[in-house]
Amino acid sequence: MLDPKDITAVILAGGRGLRMQGADKGLLPLWGRPLVSHVLERLEPQVGRVLINANRNLEHYRKLATVIPDDEYHFAGPLAGFEAGLTHAPSEWVLFVPCDSPLVPADLAVRLCAAVHRHDQIAVVDDGHQLHAATALMHQSLLPSLCNYLDGGDRKLQLWYERHQLVPVDFSDQASAFCNLNTPEALIELEGRGA
Repeated sequence: MLDPKDITAVILAGGRGLRMQGADKGLLPLWGRPLVSHVLERLEPQVGRVLINANRNLEHYRKLATVIPDDEYHFAGPLAGFEAGLTHAPSEWVLFVPCDSPLVPADLAVRLCAAVHRHDQIAVVDDGHQLHAATALMHQSLLPSLCNYLDGGDRKLQLWYERHQLVPVDFSDQASAFCNLNTPEALIELEGRGA
């Protein structure tokens, strides 16, 4: 099995935050700390290294971890973050997690690592109701395919995934761990639940 300590995690914080009134989501406060800090705290014990994909407020993010911007495909959504991560990660396998998923489970990396057996497979979280497409483990050998897709002008994550073998990984036992804080209301609700 792939050892989680041999992989790199990349926190995706490079979006425009359009559903959050343009806020830099990774820096929005939850329980007194930025969202990205919660994700970082959960990922660091699981993997060999954590990087942050960000395009704004880089100095804030650099205080937490090494930052990799979307140099080639600026603000092109999660796929731009995938490209940056696959390009800059020091490991062959890269785990991607959105910055607005502050409750990711402590066994995320080990379960995704156990699911992949070939370089062309992409392990994706399945919470029992839906795939969380941006929470995925993939190999650097998929970088040329990704760049080719982005160079063609496409930005839809699902369409690129259709070109590859997805391996859904069952996290129905921890479905609530993958709540995405896409709106101010969702953030307020989680804040009210307490840490």
